[in-house]
Amino acid sequence: MSYLILCDSCTDFTRKMMEDSHFIRIPLTLHIGEEDIIDDETFDQKSFLQKVAAYPDCPKSSCPGPENYMEYFEQADDIYIITLSSHLSGSYNSAELARKMYLDEHPDKKVHVFDSKSASAGQSLIALEVRKRAKAGISFEQIVDEVSGFIDSMGTKFVLETLEVLRKNGRLSNITALLVNALNIKLVMTSDGNGQIDKCSQARGMKKAIEKLADAICEDAVDSKNRTLFISHCNNAERAEFVKETILGKIEFKDVMIAETGGISSLYAADGGIVVCY
Repeated sequence: MSYLILCDSCTDFTRKMMEDSHFIRIPLTLHIGEEDIIDDETFDQKSFLQKVAAYPDCPKSSCPGPENYMEYFEQADDIYIITLSSHLSGSYNSAELARKMYLDEHPDKKVHVFDSKSASAGQSLIALEVRKRAKAGISFEQIVDEVSGFIDSMGTKFVLETLEVLRKNGRLSNITALLVNALNIKLVMTSDGNGQIDKCSQARGMKKAIEKLADAICEDAVDSKNRTLFISHCNNAERAEFVKETILGKIEFKDVMIAETGGISSLYAADGGIVVCY
């Protein structure tokens, strides 16, 4: 059976994933003031980060419409869709609407939408889990069941160089952001298991924060020896390598993949940010 894995553009692709025709990125749109930036292959990360830094408010984003997903449904027998956490974006709801609208007229079609309950590297990891099973010829229903279980056991951690985006979008008070920045405190954040953001720990300085991140992964990683560690970085490949070595110095993973953040991930991770999923 033919298949496609449709990923909204918060999914960070490695070079190999970009070259794999089974993966399709569905772009969100970024808004900085009156300027609209499509999060596709034309996205210029350097220019975008400069514009975000200069913009006094928080940039916005808008999710793809149902038609953006539906245009690919005829191109394969089995369609798998992976979106940002439904708590962070309307992308999941848009994809679900596309699925329902299409199945009303094509009831025998196989389409499933995975709520990643994560973002960035987490979506990438889920896409790879789907690909691995589809390539092995596993049935659509079994893939949906197994990957849904994988999502429930997956861990997400991230550490940010700057808290300005969190401050601008109201997730952090101005006073807290000011104190944290003044003291060079870096927050290690996590997903609460349902796709919402929660604080995991903190440390003074990025190096110590990465150590804390690695310790937190050691505490909750499931079957790490048989899993992939996926690291997304925003404009800091050297830091991503340091994160990799720090984590592998504490816990074993079967494989490690590193990708640069796309537009949506770059907005929320901000310059120098790291997102890790496992």
